[in-house]
Amino acid sequence: MRKSSFLTIAAVVAAALVLTAIWLSHRERPEPTDVDAQTMPTASVAPVQRGTISHSLTLAGEFQPYQVVDVHAKVSGYIRHIYVDIGDKVHAGETLAVLEVPELDAQLQGTTAEYARSKDEITRAEHNVVRADSQYQALHADYIRLKRAAAAQPGLIAQQELDDAQSKDLASAAQVDAAKAALSAAENQSAYAKADNQRVHDLEAYTNVTAPLNGVIIWRYADTGALIQAGTASDVQSLPIVKLSQSDLLRLRLPVPEEDVRYIHIGEPVQVTVGALNRTFGGKVVRFTRDVSTQTRTMETEIDVPNPNLTLMPGMYANATLQLQHHENTLTVPIQAVMQNGNQASVLIVNGQDRVESRSVTLGIQNPTRVEILSGLNVGDSVITGGLSKYQVGEKVRPIQAMRVVEGQ
Repeated sequence: MRKSSFLTIAAVVAAALVLTAIWLSHRERPEPTDVDAQTMPTASVAPVQRGTISHSLTLAGEFQPYQVVDVHAKVSGYIRHIYVDIGDKVHAGETLAVLEVPELDAQLQGTTAEYARSKDEITRAEHNVVRADSQYQALHADYIRLKRAAAAQPGLIAQQELDDAQSKDLASAAQVDAAKAALSAAENQSAYAKADNQRVHDLEAYTNVTAPLNGVIIWRYADTGALIQAGTASDVQSLPIVKLSQSDLLRLRLPVPEEDVRYIHIGEPVQVTVGALNRTFGGKVVRFTRDVSTQTRTMETEIDVPNPNLTLMPGMYANATLQLQHHENTLTVPIQAVMQNGNQASVLIVNGQDRVESRSVTLGIQNPTRVEILSGLNVGDSVITGGLSKYQVGEKVRPIQAMRVVEGQ
């Protein structure tokens, strides 16, 4: 009996101790919070900044010479000497080759002699005019005297004599007109002889073939002794002497997409990167076709790139970056912070209570890293920059600041 009572008392004491321990453990445990800090989701955020943003377009193109010409001879002849070869730099007016045309020397001498003879004819005609005029003056004076005497004393001068004097006067006047006409014809003939002499003289000068512009010889078609036909008639397949390329200024043709045509303006600066040289050169928009191709939906645009040292070579590939739009002191956010649904754009921000909030925004221009915000955000707002689909509006998150982006990037 005593043993049974002792066991009962021991069980009651043990149960009391267990209940006391449980109560103490619950008393020491802190009240649960809304979200455990260890399990709260994190969100990478970036501040809304003011800065500079540009919308640029990079296109590939191939350099072309500003001009390429085949240099022909203007007269037919044999090449006496050729002074240039492939790769030579030449200047406008520099002699490239000299032709030998023996018959031109004879033609030049003949036209020179004809011109001299025509000048002698002018001198002779001038003398004839002077002689005819002198005779006219004398005969005219005689006729006037006889006419006055007959008028003063009728019957003193026979009418026959008076008529002869008048006839001689008129004939001498006609001789003066004829002499003057002969002088005019001699002068015209002399002008023709002079022009013909100048023509042959110019042809003789064409035996020196000169460069029409500054450039580089990119091909040579003929050697010393070759017969060259005059390249003045379109129906003659004449052989050029050399091919000359103007390379101190190069053209870079770019196919600008239809949606960016409105941003292309004459004089706009362009940065041209040449991978083969690992260098960047400056150029500018100088012309465009003002016509969009129906096949490619692009507009051909030409960039002029100065090349005074001939560092660049026609045929090289290059990437040209055209700055289409440029805004300063404007709100920008990382491009990955923007969600778009059709024409609607929005961002997720973390408010002052660390809760997710959705904002509708109006977008401006954008580049590969940032986008302009025209409305919907303020400077200092924190936008979530990644994994936007996993956040719920109103959800509490632990924001982590992303690396600050330098303005203008």
